[in-house]
Parts: sequence; structure tokens; C-alpha cells
Amino acid sequence: VETDVYGHGIIGILEGNKKGKKIAWRSDMDALPNRFPDKVDFRSKIDGVQHGCGHDIHMAIGLGIAEILSKNKKSLNGTVYFIFQPEEETFVGAKAMVDKGLLTKIKSDEIYALHVSALPVGKIMAKPNEMFAYQKRVRIKLKNELSNEEAKELSQKIDKKLFRVKTNTKPWDIQFLADPNLGLSNPNTIYQDYLFMDKDFRIRTKENELLLEAYIYETNKSNQQNIIPEIEQLIKETKYKDQLISIDYIQNNPTIQNDEKLTNQAINTISKIYGKQSILPDYGQVPYFNDDFAYFQQKIPGVYFLLGGSNFEKGIIAMNHAPNFMVDEECLRIGVKSFSSLILERLKP
Repeated sequence: VETDVYGHGIIGILEGNKKGKKIAWRSDMDALPNRFPDKVDFRSKIDGVQHGCGHDIHMAIGLGIAEILSKNKKSLNGTVYFIFQPEEETFVGAKAMVDKGLLTKIKSDEIYALHVSALPVGKIMAKPNEMFAYQKRVRIKLKNELSNEEAKELSQKIDKKLFRVKTNTKPWDIQFLADPNLGLSNPNTIYQDYLFMDKDFRIRTKENELLLEAYIYETNKSNQQNIIPEIEQLIKETKYKDQLISIDYIQNNPTIQNDEKLTNQAINTISKIYGKQSILPDYGQVPYFNDDFAYFQQKIPGVYFLLGGSNFEKGIIAMNHAPNFMVDEECLRIGVKSFSSLILERLKP
């Protein structure tokens, strides 16, 4: 066990009795700054802090996998690295661990991670390539010569110009992620082929400048390069063209990119062991959410899974960041057994 990588990060290294492949499992630790009511007896003891996104579930599953594999050390071919990573919510921890030299200490061939989600308990979801929309925060800098009403009018024009969704769909309604007719598992899901912005731009002044800021959610990777030129062209066609100073992305986090070959192999392995019903197909890209696991994937081929945590019959909805976030703890058992089995199979020569 090593604790000197970054912050509260912990690395557990499990070496099998035989040489072989090297695989990493990442679990993220973080909490949210809110005061949502939390009925569980293991809620945070710190006022204003809540595990409202399931990181405690992720850590428990990571420890469970480590325990199972440790008990089977004699039959392990290779090495398993357990990365317990802090600061996921701020998109800081993974990059910081990489920058601090984590990957000089561990030499992994593959890396895996999961996030508990609003999907039904017992279900696992993954897909090759993008799991989430590309999320960027754009800042439009103008001379401070516009009234608040004019700034709102301009922001509405920009929103209308960029807006692209499939007919009769509202991909910003994430409460339907698990819906069998609208959600990710339906080939006609509402969560595909869209571009939309935050409903309201943040409008503020700084010295002699007016700043318009908003997040953009785009599913099409190749279209990203067109967004800023389109905004610039629109503004140049308005009476505010002489007020424009600059347009830039002020937040441009990488997006989860699942390795195609590893993803298909992982889905097939879990399906073979636990049945095809254990895996849900994924036909969409989730807006709003993302994960800094992407920084590990830039260096190591990897797969990121969504693990179902909801039990609708019991009224348990594992919608991350929502006021009534709850998790059916059966997902702990499912996560541990499914991904312990996956790693054991991947380690076989």
C-alpha cells in the first residue's frame, strides 16, 4: 500500500504468485457540498457535506474487489493495482495523480472504473467510445456597453443558433436516463445527437468588460470545432459586432473514451458469466455528468461502466446529485462479484 502519490490518494498493489498482465481498478472518493437530508446511519458527520453522488459506494466496491482477489492471490497471474483517487468532483484528482508520477510507479496494461447510476440495480452498462456528452464552458467577452436586457437577448440568440436536438426530445431531462422507452438502453433514446446550452447564461461585469458564460453539451466530437466560429459569426451579424472582444473555452475537460476492443471484451465476459440480462445496451450519451477517469484513459486503454443502483419498487432512486439520492446496497454485491470476475478473466494467460 502506498499513500504518497497525491493528497488522500491510496494505491494498493496486489501481486499474484505468477507473472502476467497488469490491470488497474480505480475507485474515486469525493463528496458534495450540500445539506440534502440523508437518512442513512453512515451519513457524513460534517455539516454541509454529503455522499450524494455515490463515491462511498465506489470505494466500498473497490475494497470488496481487493478483498476477493487477495483471497485468490495464489491463482492470480499478474498484478492488480487499486487506485483510490480523491477529488473527482472537481476534475482535479486523476490529473494530479498522473502529474505526480503515478504511472511511473505502476505500469498497467488496462484500467477499469465504474459509477453508480439511476439504472435498475443489477444492471451494468457500457459502450465503446463516448459515454457522456462533450462538456465545455464558453466565455464571450464584450465591451461593457450592453444593458442587462441586451445581454439576455444576445445570449438567447446564441442559444437558438446552436440548439440541435432530435424532434420531440428533451435530452436535458436526465430523470429519464433509465426509462425503457426514452432512456439510454433504447435505440431511439432521447440522449443522442444533440447540442444544447445551459438554460441561462451567467452574465457579469468585470472592470470594463461584460462576460457571458454558459456550459455547452455536444454529442458530436467533430462539431466541437465549429461552435466558437458559429458564435462569432452570429455576433458579427448583430449590432453588437463592435463590442466583441473574444470568445474562448474557459473549461474544456476531456470526456470518457472507452477503448472499443476492451469494452466489447468486458461486456462479453460479464454476459458469459452472469447472463446477458446483466448487461444493458447503451445507445446514448449522458449530459451534465462526466468523470476525470478520462485522464487515466488518455494514458492507459480503459473501460468505464455505469452500475445500476435504483430499486424502483422500493422507492430507491440513485439519481446522482439529486436531493433524494439513495442506493440499493445490493449493487455492492453485484459490483464486487461482476468486476472481480472480469479482472480474474482478464488476468488469465
